[in-house]
Amino acid sequence: MRKTNRITKILAITGTILVAIPILAPIIFTIIRLMSTGNFQLDYLMPAEIGLLVLIGGGLLIWAAIRSRHYLKWISWSSGVALFLIISGQGLAIGTGLASGQVEPTGWQFSIVMASIIGYDLAVIALLIGGILLCICLLNHTSNN
Repeated sequence: MRKTNRITKILAITGTILVAIPILAPIIFTIIRLMSTGNFQLDYLMPAEIGLLVLIGGGLLIWAAIRSRHYLKWISWSSGVALFLIISGQGLAIGTGLASGQVEPTGWQFSIVMASIIGYDLAVIALLIGGILLCICLLNHTSNN
């Protein structure tokens, strides 16, 4: 039983760290650039660009949530919404010609793609919060026993 708890904690902590990297990296790089050059430039596309980390981290968090039976709905829903939004937004960008540059980044197509990226970022933040709550729950549960 002790070994199972340890594996679940490792899954949850690793998954949370992997999900946090795409959210924290653009913030850290923005602060560094702001302090060094005085220019504020936030790469809001970075969480989508390194979305493989979110996919792997989300999978680990789902696995940990299934094992622990805590926060499974929260983590599953936020992972599913993030995956849906990034795939549908990319599909629309490819289908409309935005991705290849055939269509100017204006109009309804661009608005929908940007909305899907913003929604994806928010879903990843929700997934990160779920991962943090799962880690807290697992760490508190073990310390009380």
